[in-house]
Amino acid sequence: MTLRSSAIGLALLIAGAAQAEEFKWASTTDPQTMDPHAVNSAPVLGFLNNVYEGLVRRGKDMRVEPALAVSWEPIGDGDGWRFNLREGVTFHDGSEFNAQDVLFSYERASGEAADTRSWFAPVSAVNVVDDYTVDFMMTAPNPLFPSSIANWMIMDQGWAEANEAAVPDKETGNFATLNANGTGAFQVTAREPGLRTVLEPFDGWWDTAEHNISSAEFTPIQNPATAVAALLSGDVGMINPVPIQDVSRLQGSDDVEVIQGIEARVIMLGFNHEADALKYTDDAGKPNPFQDARVRQAIAQAVNVDAILATIMRGNAEAASQLVSPAMSGYSRAHADRPTYDVEAAKALLAEAGYGDGFSFGLKCPNDRYLNDEAVCQAVVSMLAQIGITAELDAMPVRNYWPELREDNYDMYLLGWSPGTFDAEHPVRFLVATPNEEKKLGSWNFGGFSNARVDELLPMIQSELDADKRQAMLDEVTGIIQDEHVYVPMYVQPLVWGTRSNVDLTQRPDNFFLLRWVTIN
Repeated sequence: MTLRSSAIGLALLIAGAAQAEEFKWASTTDPQTMDPHAVNSAPVLGFLNNVYEGLVRRGKDMRVEPALAVSWEPIGDGDGWRFNLREGVTFHDGSEFNAQDVLFSYERASGEAADTRSWFAPVSAVNVVDDYTVDFMMTAPNPLFPSSIANWMIMDQGWAEANEAAVPDKETGNFATLNANGTGAFQVTAREPGLRTVLEPFDGWWDTAEHNISSAEFTPIQNPATAVAALLSGDVGMINPVPIQDVSRLQGSDDVEVIQGIEARVIMLGFNHEADALKYTDDAGKPNPFQDARVRQAIAQAVNVDAILATIMRGNAEAASQLVSPAMSGYSRAHADRPTYDVEAAKALLAEAGYGDGFSFGLKCPNDRYLNDEAVCQAVVSMLAQIGITAELDAMPVRNYWPELREDNYDMYLLGWSPGTFDAEHPVRFLVATPNEEKKLGSWNFGGFSNARVDELLPMIQSELDADKRQAMLDEVTGIIQDEHVYVPMYVQPLVWGTRSNVDLTQRPDNFFLLRWVTIN
């Protein structure tokens, strides 16, 4: 993680305030919605962390700290968690925050229409004790629960109901899709999807501001060359990401700085485990080869991750063997090795599985979500061709990509995952557990993989307090995921941001950009 202190400076201490500045920044992906419960994705959650707040939040060092709750403590012998709420907080429209807003936001965020409902799988009930005390009851002891809801954002019940937005709608949208009313440091004053979003400081924010921004404007720029030109010209003060191929060029400029780190996100290939037949190319309708673990292993051994890191990532990423990076809690040291790159071994596996003559299939990929995502997919296509597999690549903007995956319109796909809890349990719950609407599990397990032992271990992992016993169970789950080649983890995505030299900010490994830590000198 790279931290650039948002030093307010000696002048601020002397004068009492820094000169307010307008700030503009750009990224490749426009947040899909302003609704914090409609879409569980980093571009949405990262952006809205500037506007909405949760009971807890993460600081510059990623530690969980108080936000709308001033404190929390366990109830009984692991029965639940009591949150003591902050008094005197108001939403952007002046409405007062209280426990009813927490209960409403829980019911909204855990409902069937919400993309965040898996976050609340361990919750059995939420009880309002009084206006500023709320109890979250657990189905089993859950020591990770407070940190697991760091990105759960609280909405004003009155505002949502008055504007017919009591339920999130990620398909057709509602008032909360284009409008926001949070308690955060900034409020949305203009929203033009795909063009610009304007935020201004909220004068009534309960916390102390560590920025000197008078207004902030976000613009999505998909073309890398256009983004770099905008940074060099000063049209924007920050871009994310910096194209890998332009890092050296920008480092040679006195007017800009490149901030590099390693993100918590693992980039991987996923398969359609459930489908009995392929859906794309001339082989559409034929039996689905990806239901055979040997074929999935062949894919893993045919993808030359080292070559991708050396050429496409220019040495700015790290190979991954698991669904989390080594920096995450619960990472399995016992399973640190990833499949070796071996074309002949991959061919032998295909032949053993009955696909010695190869096959063709459809590969879906975003072209504006992850760093060099389309280029990585193109490289995978070429690598698979060496073992006789023909992949037909369909790359598209992320706003079209997620609906395609949710409709099962793929044979294989690219996915990046950053664990919101910074713990290995997180991707197991979302990506590997058998999809179950009632239990709120497997909401991003697009391929429908299912393993009874994983499903048995998951609640035990969530409730185990003994660190060694918990790690042993995570080791077992990791071994199953690797043996079954449920996914093909490739690398941990790098963080490469560019700023004007007069901009101070904080880069966190979750790739969230928070305006409250930006100072323009």
